[in-house]
Parts: sequence; structure tokens; C-alpha cells
Amino acid sequence: MKTKNQEFLEKINEAFARNDTDFIIDNVTDDIKWTAVGDFSVSGKEKFASATKKMESEEPYELTIGHVITHGKYAAVNGEMVSVDGKTNAFCDIYIFSGFKNPKIKEMTSYVVEVFNQQE
Repeated sequence: MKTKNQEFLEKINEAFARNDTDFIIDNVTDDIKWTAVGDFSVSGKEKFASATKKMESEEPYELTIGHVITHGKYAAVNGEMVSVDGKTNAFCDIYIFSGFKNPKIKEMTSYVVEVFNQQE
């Protein structure tokens, strides 16, 4: 059985996949910090919203979630997203929640790696 936070994180990742940036932005704190390792780091809801909207695509991504792990205020989700043109990115996001009751995302660290099809 999934916890409330595990279900919440699945919804957040599904929102990323279908470009529902409004849902994502509504579920972060005003002082959100988001680091995409090796790419960018933003602080504050306004900059977070801008960075999120830049990632929108015309078509939704195919999302496969591997694991959703939660422990108190900390969580992690990994999986893959595939674009319409077949580009696959594996990801792992580490989250810190604002608290325990009806939490929002306070901090997010994203690791994203493009996966190339290897033919033998």
C-alpha cells in the first residue's frame, strides 16, 4: 500500500510528464530550491515556475516510475521519461518536504541522464 507522500510524488512526476506545470508550481513552497545537477539551480517560486515552463513540450512524455521512496521529510523518485521522438531520459529526483501534514516540496535535486539505445 502506498503512503500519501508516495501518491503525491507520483502525481508530481505525472504532472511533469504531461506538462501540467500549474499543478507542480501549486505544490512547492515560496522558497523552493531546485538544482538540476550539471545544468542549473534556481531559488524561489517565480524562478522555479520559469524554469519549469521552459521544460514544457508540445506532447506529453511517456513516464515509467521505478521507485518512490519516502522517509519523514525526505523522498526520492527514479524512472524514465520518453519523448514523442523517442529520446529517453533516466532521472532520479531527491525531495525535501516542508513538513509532515499536507507537505509541499521545499527542495528538489534532479539527476537526469540521456539514455542511448545500445545495439550489439
